[in-house]
Amino acid sequence: MIAKEKVVKATKQGMLDNVMRQFNNAADIIDLNSNIRKILEITNNELVVHFPVKMDNGEVKVFTGYRVQHNNALGPYKGGLRYHPTVDIDAARALAMWMTWKTSLAGLPYGGAKGGIQLDPSKYSSSELERITRRFTYALGDNIGPELDIPAPDVNTNPQTMAWILDTYMSTKAPAERSKNMHVVTGKPLGAGGSEGRDRATGYGVFLNIKFWASDKKITLKDKRFIVQGFGNVGYWTAHFLEKEGAKLVAVQDQFGCISNENGIAVEQLFDYTKANNGSILGFTNTTPIASKDFFSIDCDICIPAALGNQITEENAPLIKAYLIAEGANGPTDVNAEKILLKKGTDIIPDILCNSGGVICSYFEWLQNRNGEIWQLNEVLEKLEKKLEESFRKVIETSRKKDVDMRTAAFIIAIERLELAYVQRGIFP
Repeated sequence: MIAKEKVVKATKQGMLDNVMRQFNNAADIIDLNSNIRKILEITNNELVVHFPVKMDNGEVKVFTGYRVQHNNALGPYKGGLRYHPTVDIDAARALAMWMTWKTSLAGLPYGGAKGGIQLDPSKYSSSELERITRRFTYALGDNIGPELDIPAPDVNTNPQTMAWILDTYMSTKAPAERSKNMHVVTGKPLGAGGSEGRDRATGYGVFLNIKFWASDKKITLKDKRFIVQGFGNVGYWTAHFLEKEGAKLVAVQDQFGCISNENGIAVEQLFDYTKANNGSILGFTNTTPIASKDFFSIDCDICIPAALGNQITEENAPLIKAYLIAEGANGPTDVNAEKILLKKGTDIIPDILCNSGGVICSYFEWLQNRNGEIWQLNEVLEKLEKKLEESFRKVIETSRKKDVDMRTAAFIIAIERLELAYVQRGIFP
């Protein structure tokens, strides 16, 4: 138990160390103004709340929730809420920083934030999770708001979670003010003010980035073999669109284990199977179970880590055979592992570009709520593709112009936009 806790702590510290090393690397290359560097390397606000919730059996439990707001120079804070045992202040700091770079790179009028509750949601009933969510929302109070800090779904949270937050937050406002607060969260169900396409936006964005990369390399995705770590929302939708393009899913890993089939795994059938198997991929027909430690060494063309951070490490990076890694998760690749991969000639589409489809579509939802509009699915996906292609092209051009890898190029673009904002606005007072 103690050894496991040490691994979890090291992973979270590693995420914060990773994002700081990535930031400093790009900041050094562009010779970032030293005063602006001081601002960007720290968070603006960090909130830790402890709140009691009554369980189904009448027992009261006290939970710890977090919200870290990194920077809002470009607009309101934006970022997900996750429910996971690894959630703590360091993890929230790292993820909030990545959100700042992600929204800046995408050209959105947002800053970065992140947060969540330290818990394993599988251990609680739906009614308990609802009470936990509502009580957490109340504890956050006016530290979130439609023009201040806009949460969204993340690991182990979903549209239903956002609907509970929305309802709780609106209930704290005067009746005449409630409809003005519809955009306090994004990623809501359609009936509660959500946007068409938000469910698939992150995975579709990962797929689009892979497609743009393939087009840039002048190769086809047909018959390319890919593996996916994490078969939740992001992993499933990425696999769904890649399969439609003719690519072949040959291995999947989730929290329960790992399965493979070199002849291909039917994405839709696997998805239907997980819904009837408590979310687990294990036991799916015509697949072979393999050790999770061997997942990244599977022979494939494209590797898509779409689970948690720090999954690709110094230890497993030398074993990776894929020539493209598309980061569906936030911070899945350790800095030292990335050096090994780049030396091998492996291309990496960085998280702040690759999985930014979610926050871009969240921006579309926020706009629709703000303006009283409802966009059709094809309109949303067309706008998303246009925005992502623009970001991808900028990253590729910067990468070639400055002779740096794609992650460094993405960070350079994001940081330079923030630097310009500070230079033009000045520092108060």
